[in-house]
Parts: sequence; structure tokens; C-alpha cells
Amino acid sequence: MISLKTDEQIELIRESSLLVGKTLAEVAKYIKPGVKTITLDNIAEQYIRDHGAVPGFKGYNGYPSTLCISINEQVVHGIPGNNELKEGDIISVDCGTCKNGFYGDSAYTFPVGQISDELSNLLLRTKESLYKGIAVAVEGKRIGDIGYEIQQYVESFGYSVVRDLVGHGIGKHMHEEPEVPNYGRRGTGIKLQEGMVICIEPMINLGKKQVIQERDGWTIRTKDRLPSAHFEHEIAIRKEKSEILSSFQFIENDLLKTTI
Repeated sequence: MISLKTDEQIELIRESSLLVGKTLAEVAKYIKPGVKTITLDNIAEQYIRDHGAVPGFKGYNGYPSTLCISINEQVVHGIPGNNELKEGDIISVDCGTCKNGFYGDSAYTFPVGQISDELSNLLLRTKESLYKGIAVAVEGKRIGDIGYEIQQYVESFGYSVVRDLVGHGIGKHMHEEPEVPNYGRRGTGIKLQEGMVICIEPMINLGKKQVIQERDGWTIRTKDRLPSAHFEHEIAIRKEKSEILSSFQFIENDLLKTTI
């Protein structure tokens, strides 16, 4: 069953979502070669708890950490540990919070130091595909319209869309109906209604679409071991324009400061 949210509930979801954005911005300050991913995880957990929320991922279906940190060919669900970031890596950082009974969820893929033009383009185009999906996520459209826009855009550059993992509804639970694939056909799937809150999260591979699960039981990586990028926004469906509840602004303001 799809849960339609009231305006008051959407504001509570927004509060949790914005905290995710601020948490990712805090983590971004420490992303550099030599840093252990467990260090980033500890920073995120402390920041979330200091702001009156709890980590949304930790303990969810037994997941052990606050963040999912996925490096290079890892697509999603990478478990933070003692592995150190290296110059030229890309890392997807996926974060969830729960505050006032509602969840926030967002992800951003970061460069570690200087990365290749090939990887820079992958990150840029994956993020652009997210906004193309968001642009059609309005009342009266269908789930397939979102996936179509994402798929057509990234495949035009020779990238591929992961099929095994999808976006989702969100609210009082981290994962709610409907599923939101990043591929599809126009005019197919569930009709979007005002009050739906969904996470759109393109997971785009430089190489082929096939993925496998690593031995830890969580981490998903590309089968061909080529890099993958992941960006995610939480949005509310409205009549004429979708409303983005999460934010990359805190992250990108800080990244801009470091390049000036």
C-alpha cells in the first residue's frame, strides 16, 4: 500500500532529509587520501546524534554502520572499515536519518583528490540523470516516466543502469512502496499522486549493468569491476513540480570553498 503524506508529515520528512544533507557535508570535509572509511562513519554517527536524530541505517535489517560507503566498482551498501581512501578514488556515501518518527535518505558520490576526466564525467552525468528523473516526477505521470528519463540520458553516453537495485518510497519506514526503478518505459507503472514521497537514486555503471554481492553479504559491486556512481534525492510529488526535500547545497557549498 502506498502511503500519501500530509503537508505536516512532509515537513517532518524534510527536516530529516536536510539533516542527511548536512551530515554528508560534514563527512565531505574529511574525504581525502589516507582517511579510513570507518573514520567517516564515526563522524556521521556523532553528527546525527548531536542533532537529535538517530542513524537510519544502523541496525536496519542487521546493517552494522551509519553510512554505506562504496568505493570505485562498489555500487552500494559498502560497509565502512579500516580501508583507506586513495587519490583518484570515487566514493558513494549513502546516509539515512530518523527524526520525529520520519526518515531521511540521500546519497552523493565524491571524488577523492584529483580524479580522471572519465570518472568526472560519470559523476556529472549520473547526477544530471537524477535531476532529469526528478523533472518528470509530478502528479499524473507514472513511475516508468522517471526511469525512462534516467535510462535514456545515461545510455546516450554508453553507461548502463543497474537493474537489481531501485529507488523507493519513504516516510515512517526507510523503504516503502512504490519501488522506483532507474530504467523503464514511458507511461507504464504506478501513477504518481500528490503526497507521495519517494527516493530517486540512479546507480550508473561505467561498464556493463551486471552486479554481484561481495562475501560480506552487503556490498554490491559491478561484475566487470568498472566504476559506478550513485546520487539520491528524496522528493515529494506535487501537481506541477516535484519538491526536493533533501539537499546537495550544503555539500557543494563546502566543496566550492575547498577549490577557491
